[in-house]
Amino acid sequence: MENRKKHNIDIVGIVRNLWSNKRLFFKVWVGTFVLSCIWILPQPRYYTTEVSIAPESGENASAGSLATLAANFGLNIGQGATDAIYPQLYPDLMGSTDFLVGLLDIKVTTLEGDISTDYYTYLRNYQKKNYLTYPFSWLRRQITNFFKKPESEDVGKGGKRFDPFRLSESTTKVLKGIQNDVACTYSRTTNVVTISVTDQDPLVCATLADSIKEHLQDYITDYRTKKARIDYEYYKQLTKEAKTQYEQISREYARYADTHQNVFLQTVKTKLTDMEYEMQMKHEIYTAMNTREQSALADLQARTPVFTTLTNATVPIKPAGPKRMIFVAAMLFLATIGTIVYLYRRELREWF
Repeated sequence: MENRKKHNIDIVGIVRNLWSNKRLFFKVWVGTFVLSCIWILPQPRYYTTEVSIAPESGENASAGSLATLAANFGLNIGQGATDAIYPQLYPDLMGSTDFLVGLLDIKVTTLEGDISTDYYTYLRNYQKKNYLTYPFSWLRRQITNFFKKPESEDVGKGGKRFDPFRLSESTTKVLKGIQNDVACTYSRTTNVVTISVTDQDPLVCATLADSIKEHLQDYITDYRTKKARIDYEYYKQLTKEAKTQYEQISREYARYADTHQNVFLQTVKTKLTDMEYEMQMKHEIYTAMNTREQSALADLQARTPVFTTLTNATVPIKPAGPKRMIFVAAMLFLATIGTIVYLYRRELREWF
């Protein structure tokens, strides 16, 4: 086996050598500090707002406790058995194209009040950028436009502005930006869904967090009550028709009875008996349909989920980033490490 030389590290000698090169370190620190400030100061600040909600659970206490215990080990024992979209899937749901497209028409207004438009237009036309990146962005845009084919416009269906099935390139880029700015997390232990929104304007940030929470609740409510709403509307229509038929036969019976008073003909009695029987039958149908309608309404109410808001959206006061002091400190630390490696590059080659 090849014998390797043992290197003794002279800490005192290293410190003295570094101190003797203090002017080099000073120049590196000044240059790094200036360049870091030039880069980080123009970076637009951004704000973050969080909203927490607790979805209603349809499980009983024992089953819920067992499911929570199993969820800690990454298992799912029956949750979602009746619903295909359960809280664990909310983060995936919020990342889907169908859900994100529904956010593009949200009306937003900046804190200064100078911009008031929909979220799509706001992201496309009113996002601040570091002015140092303008030349590179312009050059990249020119090269891209030279090779890019004419872009198709968004054509929605059914009166909608966007069609999730077929989106333009610019809209797709906007949706990718929303995916980076909007995050959803689910806590298995507490059954709490947290929605986090990041934006350059604090008021827009809070508005979006509250709107996305409402949009998520409406989306889940619409999914869970879809069949119940169809059933309710169906029985409601049948009840309306049955009521109309019952009222019609009642008026005919009353009118015929009034016009044939003191008439003892057997045909008149038979006619009245038939009309009375038909009127009773229509009344029974109307009563049955009305009962079905009330039952469907109760089922619709039972299927409507309840969301408890734990943390409301508030306009943030302090920006969440960029952390300028931390960035400059990190750059100075890396510059110091790089300078030390440069001074001891020969020794490092021998050691390694």
